[in-house]
Amino acid sequence: MAKTRPGKRDLDSYTIRGTNKVVKAGDCVLMRPPESGTASYVARVEKIEADNRNNVKVRVRWYYRPEESMGGRRQFHGAKELFLSDHYDVQSADTIEGKCSVHTFRAYVKLQNVGTEDYYCRFEYHPVCVGMSVEQTKQLDQFVCSDCASDQNVKKPQNSDDASRITSGKVEPKRQKR
Repeated sequence: MAKTRPGKRDLDSYTIRGTNKVVKAGDCVLMRPPESGTASYVARVEKIEADNRNNVKVRVRWYYRPEESMGGRRQFHGAKELFLSDHYDVQSADTIEGKCSVHTFRAYVKLQNVGTEDYYCRFEYHPVCVGMSVEQTKQLDQFVCSDCASDQNVKKPQNSDDASRITSGKVEPKRQKR
């Protein structure tokens, strides 16, 4: 486990406010979005810590829905599909609404009863390795960095202008600090 900063202490668990549900590192949770009427965000808890005033914070790794990714939702994406991102963040534990389960695709299709808190993940989402601004990626038909494309035998952009733009700029994640 990572070192805790001065004035902070690691916690083994956190009980979600108003419930008897206990969250531990490694659990997936639903996080309250800042905008009302928006679907809850989904994250995996990496670490739980409290400061000297007992304010509990969680370090999370975000999952994105396909429509939140730069490529957008495609026809083959399932309604309960998520992408595990490389975006980490620290949030107040008070924003945790509940627990959920993120299954592998293989385990998800074997579920007898899919609940409202059941999701699946079959892809990881790494916008930073594209190395482009959001505006630049919206102009491409597809975008995959050359490292990821060679790993997954994905077709690389044919347009040399598109390929050259992949190496410049920086992608900022869509998630906002809450």
